[in-house]
Amino acid sequence: MTTMTATGLTDAEVAQRVAEGKTNDVPTRAARSVSEIVRGNVFTRINAILGVLFLIVLSTGSVINGAFGLLIIANSAIGIIQELRAKQTLDKLAIVGQAKPKVRRQSGSKPLAPSEVVLDDIIELGPGDQIVVDGEVLEEANLEVDESLLTGEADPIVKRVGDTVMSGSFVVAGSGAYRATKVGREAYAAKLAEEASKFTLVKSELRNGINKILQFITYLLVPAGLLTIYTQLFTTRADWHDAILRMVGALVPMVPEGLVLMTSIAFAVGVVRLGQRQCLVNELPAIEGLARVDVVCADKTGTLTENGMRVSDLKTLERSDVAEVLAQLAADDARPNASMAAIGEAYRMPPGWTATATAPFKSATKWSGSSYGEHGNWVIGAPDVLLDPASPVAEEAEQIGAQGLRVLLLGSSDLPVDDARAPGTVTPAALVVLEQRVRPDARDTLEYFASQHVAVKVISGDNAVSVGAVAATLGLHGETMDARRLPDEPEQLAETLEEYTTFGRVRPDQKRAMVHALQSRGHNVAMTGDGVNDVLALKDADIGVAMGSGSSASRAVAQIVLLDNKFATLPYVVGEGRRVIGNIERVSNLFLTKTVYSVLLAILVACAGLSSRFFGTDPLLFPFQPIHVTIAAWFTIGIPAFILSLAPNTERAHPGFVRRVMTAALPSGLVVGIATFVSYLIAYQGREAGETEQMQASTAALITLLVSSLWVLSVVARPYEWWRIALVAVSGLAYVVIFSLPLAQRLFMLDPSNLGVTSVALGIGLIGALLIELLWWVQGAVLGERRRLWR
Repeated sequence: MTTMTATGLTDAEVAQRVAEGKTNDVPTRAARSVSEIVRGNVFTRINAILGVLFLIVLSTGSVINGAFGLLIIANSAIGIIQELRAKQTLDKLAIVGQAKPKVRRQSGSKPLAPSEVVLDDIIELGPGDQIVVDGEVLEEANLEVDESLLTGEADPIVKRVGDTVMSGSFVVAGSGAYRATKVGREAYAAKLAEEASKFTLVKSELRNGINKILQFITYLLVPAGLLTIYTQLFTTRADWHDAILRMVGALVPMVPEGLVLMTSIAFAVGVVRLGQRQCLVNELPAIEGLARVDVVCADKTGTLTENGMRVSDLKTLERSDVAEVLAQLAADDARPNASMAAIGEAYRMPPGWTATATAPFKSATKWSGSSYGEHGNWVIGAPDVLLDPASPVAEEAEQIGAQGLRVLLLGSSDLPVDDARAPGTVTPAALVVLEQRVRPDARDTLEYFASQHVAVKVISGDNAVSVGAVAATLGLHGETMDARRLPDEPEQLAETLEEYTTFGRVRPDQKRAMVHALQSRGHNVAMTGDGVNDVLALKDADIGVAMGSGSSASRAVAQIVLLDNKFATLPYVVGEGRRVIGNIERVSNLFLTKTVYSVLLAILVACAGLSSRFFGTDPLLFPFQPIHVTIAAWFTIGIPAFILSLAPNTERAHPGFVRRVMTAALPSGLVVGIATFVSYLIAYQGREAGETEQMQASTAALITLLVSSLWVLSVVARPYEWWRIALVAVSGLAYVVIFSLPLAQRLFMLDPSNLGVTSVALGIGLIGALLIELLWWVQGAVLGERRRLWR
């Protein structure tokens, strides 16, 4: 053990280093800057495609047909606004939740933001502290550091004066201080930490599914696009203005301009909503991931119970001076945990003994202590660890623990606490009974998970009987096991975890092994915790959830941080994830259906054009001009998709996102495409027909497309609520208004005046709608899902 020697930098020395740029300038989050957000949302591949097509249309002089160009502005503006909102929320929360190292300077020691640390600063360390920059140890008192997140080495490493500590590691035991030798981007873990904290959509099943869908669309787009360009420009013998407009009218709806945008918006809005509940999302897919979780491993202390404790009873066994001993042990602990802080609060009059040796508390050993020369060697910790579990004192402690109380044994040892064989033979002196308050919202949260068929495993370092008693008071049923009896073999461990619900005396390495065992059985595992002993399990779980009041190390590795320490926030995170997943599936159905019917229609028209060269038949112009497909997308996809992507949705997340979307969208797209083509063929009167007849044929095809597409929307919006019915009804009514107003007819090049053609088109559209309805019920049977019309 070393004493404090380093005094730290003066204010002038700090100012000099800041002026020289020797600061820890790694950003708190690797989020995109405002300029990067603007560029990222404006210069996209989809905007580029639409921009080129927009310029082509403008070259024909038809400004109204360039209305789809507004999509470029709308997509960019919406994307920029939502991402800026999410960035603002995350940056504010990140500042609140970031680890603040305690920096010692000549003006005094105080917590500072990591960015305020400069080269040669003296940084003090205690249990659970994250090491924010690289440095050299100057002082240590039983200092042990876990570097597993950097090196993979599972065992804590003892650090002596002169040893190096690396950023990204954390203190598991003891205390000390080190001098910052590398700051900013020179620090060992700076780049790793920067990458790990990015506001990103990577490693997301939903995002990966969207990418697969986009790949599928690309495979369709290229041949269909080339075929359309060739047939419209070189086989129709139409005026070049008309041919170009028809070509663009075929290509524009093939582009899924809103799919990626809606996905990003749904995630960004989720971040903002959770931010309003003081929930920091360090990795964006965590919103989605927690919705897929089927096992939650919850630490007891700080998660199911509140952090604060109080001494409720002291059972003296042999000696009468135990209050003095407890007061001295508490006074000598510079960084007390919750138990020792409660003891220090209850016993405030230390006798003034000088410690000759100390042993810090470790999760692996479950005890701490100090040696005081002629005053003896004192240890405090778990009774069933320090004593024979069958001894009368240990059994008494077990009985007290069965009431849900935490019990610590104070005992004298025959060995100094720094002896390699410590604690040696322990003579019981007193039982310290600590009381923890169960979180008032814990029971409701556990009941919510039970109702959602999410299993909860309570994993704690406390006595198993005590942990089981707390779990029972919360209505959590199941067997309790002492983790010292857990099998080491992974397969047997997985079987045990399936059988038992509550576990006590769990070591940090066992928590990690338990997470791995559950994952080996195909479970999606969430781990909640707040202490340094939870870090490894938090890191390896599918979703790590840390409490804001927990150690800086646990907050650093978790994907989600509950800044207000409310376990009850988790159901809202689950609900937000379900909203994102369910709504993006709906939106994907709409966009993919549009792409399928657009590609199919283009291929059918192109094939008809090619056949005309061989059979001498009249080539087909594409039925729609750009303005037609633009207004078709307004109320069948664009506006409804935006509303549906942000709507409440509590449906459980189901696996197989791509398969489910493809199964729904492909048949619907085929029906809409074929119905539209048939309607156009019936109304089409050949190239010799006048402009009025051609417009009537295009209008007929558009009516069929709108009727069948609106039914796709009505199916996607199920199960119905009043506002969903209103959404579909308003969308249909909007088209009735457009087709009824003479001004709109002229503006959008519509002519529904031929009642015979219009009636046939309407009838074909209704047949298409009927087929889509039948397909919906058949798909439900194939996928094994119960179809519901009403919520």
